[in-house]
Amino acid sequence: MKSTTLVVFIAFVVVLVSSPPQIESRVVVESTKPPCTTIDLTGCWPELFDKTKPSAQCCGTLKAQQPCYCDFIKNPALRKFATSPEAHLALGFCGIPFPTC
Repeated sequence: MKSTTLVVFIAFVVVLVSSPPQIESRVVVESTKPPCTTIDLTGCWPELFDKTKPSAQCCGTLKAQQPCYCDFIKNPALRKFATSPEAHLALGFCGIPFPTC
C-alpha cells in the first residue's frame, strides 16, 4: 500500500511540474490626456480677438486641453499662441491657472 501511494504521489508531482499553469498578464495603460499636437479653439475665436469673457463652450474646450498646455508651450509652432496675452486673458476668464512648466 505504501508503494502505491508513493507512485501516485510521484505521478501527481510529475504532472504538476511538467505542465505549469498558463497565466496571461497584460498591463493596460489608459491615458486621459488628449493629443497635444494642435490647439483647439472651438467657440473661442470672437472672444479671443475682442478680449471679452469666453463662452462656456470655449472654457470647456480650454479646460479639456489643460493637460496639454506645457506641451503647447514647448512646441515652437504653438508657443506664440499658448503664451499670448489673449491666451492668458482667456485662461483667467475661465478660471484656469496658467501652467508653470
